[in-house]
Amino acid sequence: MRVLLDENLPVGLAAELVGHQVTTVSGQGWQGVKNGELLQRAQGTFEVLVTMDRNLEFQQTLSSLNLCIALALAPSNRMSDLHPIVPAILRAIETARPGELLRAGA
Repeated sequence: MRVLLDENLPVGLAAELVGHQVTTVSGQGWQGVKNGELLQRAQGTFEVLVTMDRNLEFQQTLSSLNLCIALALAPSNRMSDLHPIVPAILRAIETARPGELLRAGA
């Protein structure tokens, strides 16, 4: 899968998502782009957006997207907090379908 990591996630998480083509928002040069515009840009290039933005589902109509959102549910965006939920993020990526919001973690 082609995966985009939101800018609220550490770049080091990309190495943990083995078996997928992972790019970061900053790597795309999209830092500071608002959520609606980010989702529009990501469609067609990526299949999954991994984010920690819990408000995204309330701010955007996700069901109409040609993109899956994997919401990483960790206490913080530090790698020490994200590492335990990497298997859940990988499961979400592997089962992703366009327009879905999948929660990964506790």
